[in-house]
Amino acid sequence: YMLVKSVGLIENLQVDRTRMRDNIDLGGGVVFSQRVLLALVDAGMSRDDAYRVVQKHALAAWNKGGSFRDRLATDREVNTVLTSARLARCFDLGPFMRHATTILSRSVPRRGRAPR
Repeated sequence: YMLVKSVGLIENLQVDRTRMRDNIDLGGGVVFSQRVLLALVDAGMSRDDAYRVVQKHALAAWNKGGSFRDRLATDREVNTVLTSARLARCFDLGPFMRHATTILSRSVPRRGRAPR
């Protein structure tokens, strides 16, 4: 019963892409902190140093406002191991969205068919 009821909600869902992006950016982009941390470590920075740098800029963006990405882009330690292009890839939504269509197609039944 709950599944059928919730499917009705999803079926009528309208997504405002601009508002969704605004919501992601509310915290200054700190949702991308894990990807930045992994990129720094992959580029040769120690895990402890990468964690310290990411945490410093994430907390500043969260508490004081501003852009997490912009703070990282002006950090000398970050710039010594990551190119601006590599840093930009950390903030790409593509990897987070790659399965969205499949998930939605499995969640919303075609008319007259029960959900799988």
